[in-house]
Amino acid sequence: MNYFAHPTAVIDDGCEIGPGAKIWHFSHIMPGCVIGENCNIGQNVVVSPKVVLGKNVRVQNNVSIYEGVICEDDVFLGPSMVFTNVINPRSAVSRKEEFKKTIVKKGASIGANATIVCGHNIGEYAFIGAGAVVTKEVAPYSLVVGNPARHVGWMSEYGIKLSFDKNNIAVCPESKQEYLLEKNQLKRIK
Repeated sequence: MNYFAHPTAVIDDGCEIGPGAKIWHFSHIMPGCVIGENCNIGQNVVVSPKVVLGKNVRVQNNVSIYEGVICEDDVFLGPSMVFTNVINPRSAVSRKEEFKKTIVKKGASIGANATIVCGHNIGEYAFIGAGAVVTKEVAPYSLVVGNPARHVGWMSEYGIKLSFDKNNIAVCPESKQEYLLEKNQLKRIK
């Protein structure tokens, strides 16, 4: 075993866990999921079958990651945030064949208590504010907040809200990376 699992964690047979991963108290890792290297799975987390977590994904306490979710490398999932996988769930009606996929792209962060309605992807380095309810696609580098979540700004790869000059160029004060806003899309230029 080249990963750490707390003695109270339940690790089912048939899951794939990368080296350096850490799985903490009372978490359940189900068969058929993939957890990349150096992931950190907090307390009381459920990772359902067929979920894929890339490298260095940070899952905070009390998160359930349901079938249909894929998180690319360096994703942050805040405490008690929620994924869904069915649009119209009913206890008495099985809709497993209707599970919708949600892809959280590289470097994205989802804040505490946010809800991601299934079928809506989160772009690279996007930032979902705490408590937001995502009901549509989120563009790369976009900062969204509220219920329903709405775009309120742009974030750097370091998680700093960007301010733009008259040429629509922003410099992250922390990393010194430069970004260009063009046709309502942000791209890193340096």
